[in-house]
Amino acid sequence: MNLNKLKIFAFCAGICVLLSGCETASPEVTDPPQKQASAIKSQGGVYKVGNPYKILGRWYYPKEDYSYSEVGIASWYGPDFHAKRTANGEKYNMHSLTAAHRTLPLPSIVKITNLENGRSLVVRVNDRGPYARNRIVDVSKKVAQLLGFLEKGTAKVRVEVLEKESKNLKAALTGEALSPEISAAPTTRVVKGEIGEDVAPLAAAPAIAPAAPSSYGEFDDDAKTSLPDGYYVQAGAFSNYGAAERLASRLADFGSPHVLKAEVNGRMFYRVRVGPYDYHEEALVTQAKIRNFGIPAAHVVEN
Repeated sequence: MNLNKLKIFAFCAGICVLLSGCETASPEVTDPPQKQASAIKSQGGVYKVGNPYKILGRWYYPKEDYSYSEVGIASWYGPDFHAKRTANGEKYNMHSLTAAHRTLPLPSIVKITNLENGRSLVVRVNDRGPYARNRIVDVSKKVAQLLGFLEKGTAKVRVEVLEKESKNLKAALTGEALSPEISAAPTTRVVKGEIGEDVAPLAAAPAIAPAAPSSYGEFDDDAKTSLPDGYYVQAGAFSNYGAAERLASRLADFGSPHVLKAEVNGRMFYRVRVGPYDYHEEALVTQAKIRNFGIPAAHVVEN
């Protein structure tokens, strides 16, 4: 290797080290509350309860309920949502010990027990869902693997809020005093045999300001005229391509955004859609997040 090549190699290696050092650490439920809170905040996550909202004709009422315990069906979600924003602003990591729940505060610490094999695990709830009938919790791919239902897809479980751990994580995120009795969540080691359509935007959701006049004009070479089959969340429709393109770029954290052009009554419109999703329920989860982001008119469409 000559000197010039060696210099180039060293430069590239240095860049890789710098880039790896800039990656945001994923919050781990085994960490003390302050460390979890720091990692959550670094991803843009916050503590929130949220306003009542409606999905598929059913209303849900988020609230703090430290006595919560429920038995029902768990499912899991993975690649389609990996690295996308959760309902409290974190980035979903399907390899972390997390879960989605329809009404618990975000985040909360819960214990999930697979009643079919006795395995149990402590996880952090940081997202909303599931919205399929008779399911009470969606877990990450890693949690499904550890609880033993990754291949099956669902399992009968018990979900229990851990009061002290949840309160301490809330305190760390909101600046309240931590309880002296506990500094971290219990171990997350799997223990076999231990059984123990209209979504109101959340109050803290930032409203999206009207788009400024576009400098893109009608240069819409990147706009698509068709999309693959599946379910999409339509976030808006514009007569100006630049406005549509800017909104699409802001929604990249929630999925794969597309600008689709369509002629309606002789006028050209640019629709902003996120997707596709194989299942209607998956699209509904993204719809709820985009509405919470500040676009109350976002809705699911089938292509």
